[in-house]
Amino acid sequence: MGRETILCGASAYTQKFYLNPEFENLPEGIKEELKIVCVLYTEDIGGALTLFFDEEGSLRFETSSQEGDLLYDEIGSVLKMKQFQRERQELLESLELFFRVFFLGEEFLEEE
Repeated sequence: MGRETILCGASAYTQKFYLNPEFENLPEGIKEELKIVCVLYTEDIGGALTLFFDEEGSLRFETSSQEGDLLYDEIGSVLKMKQFQRERQELLESLELFFRVFFLGEEFLEEE
């Protein structure tokens, strides 16, 4: 595959949430949870947040801010991401599994 695939993102600057249309078939509850997390993150921290899958299917987080944005909380950004990864670990693992099976074509082997 060799490329990243954006899942979703939000921006404090445009006050918008984006969900990649390729993921429209996710359950509504998951899409809503992603929206809430991304929007709350940008409201608390500022800047922009993007969730994407790397070429191996791992879910990654990327934050950015506009140059000179004094309201962007860089330290809070790291803490907020770690909190999100800890509190939503099951959701994140499920999204990675979904991506690996439906986008990368990996076999799903259920553990016994």
